[in-house]
Amino acid sequence: MMRTQAYAPLILLSGSLIFASPTYAGSNSGIETAGDIVAIAIPAIAYGSTYYMNDKEGRQQFYYAFGTNVASTLALKSVVDKNRPDDSDDDSYPSGHTSVAFQGASFIHKRYGWEYSIPAYIGAGFVGYSRIESDKHDAGDVFAGALLGIASSMYLTKSYDDQLHIATTLSPEYSGLSINYQF
Repeated sequence: MMRTQAYAPLILLSGSLIFASPTYAGSNSGIETAGDIVAIAIPAIAYGSTYYMNDKEGRQQFYYAFGTNVASTLALKSVVDKNRPDDSDDDSYPSGHTSVAFQGASFIHKRYGWEYSIPAYIGAGFVGYSRIESDKHDAGDVFAGALLGIASSMYLTKSYDDQLHIATTLSPEYSGLSINYQF
């Protein structure tokens, strides 16, 4: 069991590299290439921050948020049959690059605070822009990817030193808000 855990970071980050890698590397523009790099760098930095902070609980939360985000994004891509603006394939919705970038940025935000996440959110915004500029996605694809990334971290990550936790509950029969404060 311990040996498997040692390889989890490598598998996680390798998976993000494959997930966010450019399909046609030879035809990338400078903006697209930069967006590809930033899309990988943001979740890698978010993950690395758990080691810097010696935050095992945060690392576990990152795994859950990242895994949920990637699984949700890939599931939507397989169910929604939407052509890319450049007509290269029908996996346009939602933007996976934007999804992983915003997941990493929102993980930093939720776990360690808003002030640490500002550069990551700016980078994630650039990733979204790069996907539109390179004609791989339209604004709806990028917006959906950003929402998925943000939602996965906001719902599956707790603040590092949070005393107040607010959560929503939505179902067909019930809607609610719960507030928990630790003393």
